[in-house]
Amino acid sequence: MDWRGRRQSRNIEDRRGQPLQGSGGGVGLLLLLRLLPWLLRSWPGRIVLLLGGVAFVGARMLGIDLLQLSGPAPQQTATFSAEEQQLAEFVSVVLADTEQTWQGIFSEAGSRYEEPTLVLFSQRVASACGTASSAVGPFYCPADRKVYLDLSFFRDLDRQLGAPGDFAQAYVVAHEVGHHIQTLLGISQKVRATGQGKSAAVVNALSVRQELQADCLAGVWGHAAHNYSQLLEPGDLEEALQAAAAIGDDRLQRRSGGEVVPDSFTHGTSAQRVEWFRRGFESGDMGQCDTFSASL
Repeated sequence: MDWRGRRQSRNIEDRRGQPLQGSGGGVGLLLLLRLLPWLLRSWPGRIVLLLGGVAFVGARMLGIDLLQLSGPAPQQTATFSAEEQQLAEFVSVVLADTEQTWQGIFSEAGSRYEEPTLVLFSQRVASACGTASSAVGPFYCPADRKVYLDLSFFRDLDRQLGAPGDFAQAYVVAHEVGHHIQTLLGISQKVRATGQGKSAAVVNALSVRQELQADCLAGVWGHAAHNYSQLLEPGDLEEALQAAAAIGDDRLQRRSGGEVVPDSFTHGTSAQRVEWFRRGFESGDMGQCDTFSASL
């Protein structure tokens, strides 16, 4: 991809090397534990401890966590390799290009595109959807409308899944942005409502259609990146298709040594993911991404 020197997004939140947000309460707890022997030995200390316990219980009943009011944990200064910094810049450029593409598409439809934030993290991250580790891979949280990405996933995509290349990495970002589009259009909310109270098989089938649509929307962005932004170079499309195939449910289940169980699929087969990304890429038309009406 010809990405160097291009505009970077302002919507990058870099949390790499930082402790989980909200984890600073441990400082106040540590101070309390150090003072505990004195509190237990003296009458004034026992009174303070008793009053403190009453205040703590009362605050918890009101939904207030006093441990979180004890001040932030000391910030750590993280250093990153030149390769890691280049990856962060690359992701920022890709996000900026998705912003340009979807701003144009939404504007043509008479609406305004609300840009998502992309959070870079390492190992673990706290989101409005809960705390997650790097093991879950990149994800989008509709509750805070943020994409979460540990850049180490790109190494795994290359070395473990056999899908190298910068456009393979860009496809991953564009797919998560596709979930943001679904949230803005109300599709994600409808999927959750439809699946409520249904069997696991039905919920999984809905998830497959939602994921394949995100693949198609990623392809719509790829179409614009190729035809308008001139980002793509020879061989880039093949990288994205290889990545889509590498993370198909059937291939991942085979890699894990288990039995392929279609009812357990949540993202679609390799062939389906390739098909729907290609459909969006070749058409550049969101109207071609109706996976919920299509026969899969």
